[in-house]
Amino acid sequence: MNSVFFLLLRRLRMPLVFVIISHAVAVLGLTLIPSADLQGRPAPPLDFFHAFYFITYTATTIGYTEPVTGFSDAQRLWITGCIYLLVISWSFVIVTLLACFQDKGLQNALVVGRFQRRLQRLNESFYLVCGYGETGSLVCRTLDHLNQRFVIVEKDELRVLELELEEYRTDMLALNADVRQPEKLLQAGLRHRRCRGVLALTNDETTNLAVVMAVRLLNPEVPVLARARSEAITANMSSFGADHIINPFERFAEYLSLAAAAPARYRLVELLTGLPDAPLPEAQRPPKGHWIVCGYGIFGQAVVRNLEASGVSVTIVDPGLETGNVEAGLDTVRGRSTDALTLEAAGIRTAQGLVAGSNDDVSNLATAVTARELNPAIFVVTRQNQTANTALFDAFVGDFCMVPSRIVAQECLFMLTTPLLARFLHQLRECDETWSSQLVARLQAACADRVPEVWSIRLDAQLAGAVHQLLILGQELTLDVLLRNNSDPTRQLPLIPLLLERSGKVVLLPAGGHDLEVGDQLLLAGPHNARRHLELTLHNRNVLDYVRSGHDSGGGWLWRHWFSQRR
Repeated sequence: MNSVFFLLLRRLRMPLVFVIISHAVAVLGLTLIPSADLQGRPAPPLDFFHAFYFITYTATTIGYTEPVTGFSDAQRLWITGCIYLLVISWSFVIVTLLACFQDKGLQNALVVGRFQRRLQRLNESFYLVCGYGETGSLVCRTLDHLNQRFVIVEKDELRVLELELEEYRTDMLALNADVRQPEKLLQAGLRHRRCRGVLALTNDETTNLAVVMAVRLLNPEVPVLARARSEAITANMSSFGADHIINPFERFAEYLSLAAAAPARYRLVELLTGLPDAPLPEAQRPPKGHWIVCGYGIFGQAVVRNLEASGVSVTIVDPGLETGNVEAGLDTVRGRSTDALTLEAAGIRTAQGLVAGSNDDVSNLATAVTARELNPAIFVVTRQNQTANTALFDAFVGDFCMVPSRIVAQECLFMLTTPLLARFLHQLRECDETWSSQLVARLQAACADRVPEVWSIRLDAQLAGAVHQLLILGQELTLDVLLRNNSDPTRQLPLIPLLLERSGKVVLLPAGGHDLEVGDQLLLAGPHNARRHLELTLHNRNVLDYVRSGHDSGGGWLWRHWFSQRR
């Protein structure tokens, strides 16, 4: 508010000076010009008080009345000129004031002031999202679906204005600022007591690096997740202690090779890391054999490296290939991948798979269409750089589509909301295909063709008050009892316990008869409505007693005591 007041004073300085001088001249004239009595004889001029009083109610347009004794003709002539002068001076003030509210600097000061007041009153934990592009919007929508507060910092003013049109359930806070400036991050709540983490999700990896540096130097206790593309930026982020770095190109290349080598395990990862309640994606199984990778940039290099590691032979197609840029022993064809002759030279007729991985969506679609014409049975992987082109890629109906913003959003969400899932995915590497396919079948049956919601709970007083109270009293509680449906205790909720952690030890897919203890952490997967049922059981002692016994024992202490005596 101080900055707004200062800006107003600076803009209104000349108009206010003009008003003051105009009033002073008008009052001074009335104190010098002789007056007249009722008979028209000369009389002394008005004193300063009466002159100031008369000019005040005249200049403010409250009214006009001459004194009882009247004015002389000289005074009336002076007042006539003063009226025009004062109207002009006040009009100058009003016009300048209206122009002030159109000033970008003042508008920004008002918006920032309102943002800071709302942020100071925020008493819920929130995540600071830097960048509201395609990735940031996906993350924010999912956080809103999970009733998790967030604060957005976006450089593009138009995107910030468009946020008012978004249908968010939570009260959304957004600041139009450049996140490369540390003071803007502080202004956005980096040191706020409720800040749970920072997400650097801009499309510029150097900007994301600047965010990581600022977070580590200004508030090292807050976890930071960042998006990167190149190895050099990733190394710099690691040196500054970024908690998690997401490279969508490397991650997709890992997924592609995993889908070819272990399709059931990949399907399981796809279900657990997908956006909750989204339509279930179709299962894909990339074939082994010969592949053609079109585009040898950062993404193409990651794909080639992972496919080679999984035992797949690769031919690289790129118009800018040079001998020094390609590892020895790799088969290469120099040319445009949209040209049928180039694809023929790369062996498109006998290839099992093709990756259209350039940084241009039109070229990728043209390559995919040409490849399908030459080899209708080929497995096509496309790279979609812009979410706005989703309709085009959906119309093509490729086998596999890589969307960097979606990969980053998915990994950010499960790292923030369910860090226990990272431990499960690490343990998953040791599981075979049969185990993975059985778990996939259970998840698909539980969620009815939707991506399951995955979350973790800790059996403590804050997150599971009723269960914590029961266990503290020394009563037993097993996992299958906890997961009973509180609408009908004879049925189980469609929830799958993926992992149980106790004192650092991990149990995958714990059995229903597993005894629970205070401090246990559970990783669960299932539909959202089942989660709501479970949360009621975790926090309400009456509901917990009902699912344990199958009988409603009432709500009051006296009623529960009487009911226990009757049993």
